[in-house]
Amino acid sequence: MILENKVLLKKFLLVSIIPIIIFLIIGNIFFTYQYQSYIQNYNNKIATLVNLIEKEYPNIDRNELVSILNSNKKVSENIFSRYGIDIKNESIIIQNDKLFSGFIIVYNILLIGLALSIILLYLKHEKNQNKEIKKIVKCIEEINKKNYSINIDDNSEDELSILKNELYKITIMLKEDAENSKKDKHMLKDSLSDISHQLKTPLTSINIMLDNILDNPNMDNNTKEKFIQNIKREITNISSLVGEILKLSKFDANVIKFEDQPVFINDIVKEAISNVEMMAELKNISIKVNNQRNVKLVCDAKWQTEAITNILKNCIEHSKENSTITIDIDSNKIYKQITIRDNGEGIDEKDLPHIFERFYKGKNSSKDSVGIGLALAKTIIEKNNGSVKVDSKKGKQTTFIIKYY
Repeated sequence: MILENKVLLKKFLLVSIIPIIIFLIIGNIFFTYQYQSYIQNYNNKIATLVNLIEKEYPNIDRNELVSILNSNKKVSENIFSRYGIDIKNESIIIQNDKLFSGFIIVYNILLIGLALSIILLYLKHEKNQNKEIKKIVKCIEEINKKNYSINIDDNSEDELSILKNELYKITIMLKEDAENSKKDKHMLKDSLSDISHQLKTPLTSINIMLDNILDNPNMDNNTKEKFIQNIKREITNISSLVGEILKLSKFDANVIKFEDQPVFINDIVKEAISNVEMMAELKNISIKVNNQRNVKLVCDAKWQTEAITNILKNCIEHSKENSTITIDIDSNKIYKQITIRDNGEGIDEKDLPHIFERFYKGKNSSKDSVGIGLALAKTIIEKNNGSVKVDSKKGKQTTFIIKYY
């Protein structure tokens, strides 16, 4: 596998170049010295011969001697054979042969030194690589043991560092997944506990009322009808609870896909009001919409209508009879806003931070409330890149502020 980054290899090559450069410098000095030694020996021996010739032949022309020495004329190779010298394999000057042998030895020592230096550098490089690989293997073993607390972040840029950084990212993701899985298990446990509690109460009531009807065949019709109405109400509550839980579960599992389209916020609000019309009439509550401007929002109208409907149901549930709920629609360059304000009993200060929590039932919640409508509304709004917050004044009013960005 060829890794993109070759920084470590480059470093190794750069370090290897250093002994090569040193070898080349020493080699050049060495060959220069060798050449000068040869020249000096040759010149000394020729000077001795010239001196001898001048003594034997004092009238000889010096220019003629220099001309002979620089002449390209070849002399028979056999001329030195009478002296026992083979000019093809030996130097006429024995001292040069000795120098050459010495130079060969030194040169080979330099070559061996260069080779050893590169080998040592390579072994050191491999040792460092193996050390880092062992660290990575150790980290992987710890990760396999589900130990995600290790820190293997590395700021260098060589291949193994890139691998360690990628492994570090994987470790962080696995750690987050493990933590999320743990949270999900706790949430599932809490949800199952809440669901069990929510279902247990109405089912127990239904069971008791059915036992009363069965154990008292002579029960008067009014009492029997009252029991039947209560059973119907509890069944309706169970059906509503199961439906809300299924919707939240789908959001938790990310299986719901919004079909976003441009839609007028006013149309969403009108549809939501239509859904709670009968509920509002029972308490003679009027719902007034202000600022009915043509403000468009890109969203899934069906789900956003459900979110607004759930908030309106909460407002109606806690509003006084013969009161008014007002809805304002506004927009600016940053967000679109829906403000829903009731004139009810308000929310207790202790309950205010928890009203969007699943299955939370505040101090003033009705006995039929399942405590999941506002949690579902918040989930839907936030899935559409929105936010919802609440402000309440005890005994006066509650205001829900919804913003879509």
